[in-house]
Amino acid sequence: MGSPGREVLQKHLTFAREQHHVDMVIANGENAAGGFGLTVQTADDMFSAGVDFLTSGNHIWDKREFRGALDETDRILRPANYPPGLPGRGAGTFTAPSGVKVGVVNLMGRVFMPAVDDPFRVGRGLVDDLRAITNVIVVDVHAEATSEKMALGRFFDGSISLLYGTHTHVQTSDEQIFAGGTAYLTDVGMTGPSDGVIGMESGPVLERFTNAVSERFAVQKTGTRQFCAAVATVDVATGRALDIKRINLRGLA
Repeated sequence: MGSPGREVLQKHLTFAREQHHVDMVIANGENAAGGFGLTVQTADDMFSAGVDFLTSGNHIWDKREFRGALDETDRILRPANYPPGLPGRGAGTFTAPSGVKVGVVNLMGRVFMPAVDDPFRVGRGLVDDLRAITNVIVVDVHAEATSEKMALGRFFDGSISLLYGTHTHVQTSDEQIFAGGTAYLTDVGMTGPSDGVIGMESGPVLERFTNAVSERFAVQKTGTRQFCAAVATVDVATGRALDIKRINLRGLA
């Protein structure tokens, strides 16, 4: 979330990777540039901090100048169920240092979200394609409704390794492994400012809620910060998840 989130990544991600023996880091970067969208520079900042692959959501289109860059990289995804013909791609693969290929799919929900295609149908096609390449597949579901995220988790159970949610900026505590071997977490949470309202300064947000007056929101730059993540351990031979842990570090300088 904005420059505070990128600074937290720079300070803490390397340690987290070492502590948990992480082979691959996926981060949702749609709020990395001033809270709205992504730029080439902010993406590079996140890659240099130790992120391997970036997913996104509805804010990926906020920086108009970045849209063309989506066609020039295979490390940044936008939700796959946007209309055909838009820049970028919704799925890809990453080769970990161990040589294992990891498939990544980025989907967006439809409940209380912009109108997009069916994430169940679109996602099924992409997952089936990736399973011809690898058994290790991760899905980022960018959605508002917890029920929709869990329904997608149940829908893909047994055919992917991990499904986690993004968008609400609030980490949930329901990490689990479904019967088919898919690890699940409704929302991984936000890395960025702890103060304010989901990363934004409180004043304009309260003004909108109390007086119905819209002011442009700005990222909370002062106060403490947080680092939210989840770590999944996967059997690379079968693609089944063996473990999932949440990371929630608060009160960071």
